[in-house]
Amino acid sequence: MFTHKDIEHRSIFIINCLEKKNLRVKTGELFLEDDTSGKTLTKFPFQKILALFIIGNFTITSPLIEKCRQHGIFICVMKLSLRPVFTFGVNAEANYLLREKQFNYNLNDLSVPLSIVFNKIQNQVKLLTNTRKTDNITTEAILRCKQILGKLSSVQDYHELMGLEGVAAKTFFHAYFQDFEWLQRQPRTKCDYINVILDIGYTILFNYIELFLRLFGFDLYIGVYHRTWYKRKSLVCDLMEPFRCIIDRQVRKSLNLKQFSKNDFELHKNEYRLIRNKSMDYYIIFFNALVPYKQNVFLFVQQYYRAFMTGRNNNLPSFEL
Repeated sequence: MFTHKDIEHRSIFIINCLEKKNLRVKTGELFLEDDTSGKTLTKFPFQKILALFIIGNFTITSPLIEKCRQHGIFICVMKLSLRPVFTFGVNAEANYLLREKQFNYNLNDLSVPLSIVFNKIQNQVKLLTNTRKTDNITTEAILRCKQILGKLSSVQDYHELMGLEGVAAKTFFHAYFQDFEWLQRQPRTKCDYINVILDIGYTILFNYIELFLRLFGFDLYIGVYHRTWYKRKSLVCDLMEPFRCIIDRQVRKSLNLKQFSKNDFELHKNEYRLIRNKSMDYYIIFFNALVPYKQNVFLFVQQYYRAFMTGRNNNLPSFEL
């Protein structure tokens, strides 16, 4: 199992394969080669790799897969649209004691879901406050979210908790993106370009959180707030909630700086789709926003793991933006 020093000294690499490239093992290192000329573009020592995020078309060899397995390297392969199509990571999968505790978790115990939702709304309030806007929409949104935070301590029903989180999210988005043609949050519908940008950012965050959960051997499909659903990695959905604020802040910042624009999208069958040659730009911006929090995410997951294994739900982690 990795330590915080491993996380500090190993890097996450993003590989752009918009034009087909080859990944292969040579002299004990990972080589990235041009598919046509065979020319070496770059190389990475396996000991320095924490994860590989690969966008586009490439070929991979069985020796490379074996090397990644030996060094515990997480691989995530994405389409040009940034939709994940393949993930690989085998760290700590034999941690059956942890998985037994996950399967035996009492879903009537709301202490963990309450902690997750509280942390998420707490960071939403901080984002709204940091805008330094004093208009009525922002002021009322901060007040409303703080009121919801005050109510959480007395919540005893799961559906009530979901309702309060939904109200807080709707209030937050309406105020935070009020300057950018905002309508409402509609995940995965591609109804407008800002929703698509958020979906892209959250997808990258999802893969980022999954990487760290795999280091400890969690069953990704067993969550506590997001309940078990077919093919949904509910635990990843759970633990990404406090970190969504990183993506929200970056989206607003990049919209203000014109790094993200409606012109980066094309409308196809009433759906907004990111233009192909813009994929890497968006990926790099979001990853640059996440990488500084690498240690924070690792320590959050580590503390969550320890609390879960010991059953001490009063020692759950919290992330402050």
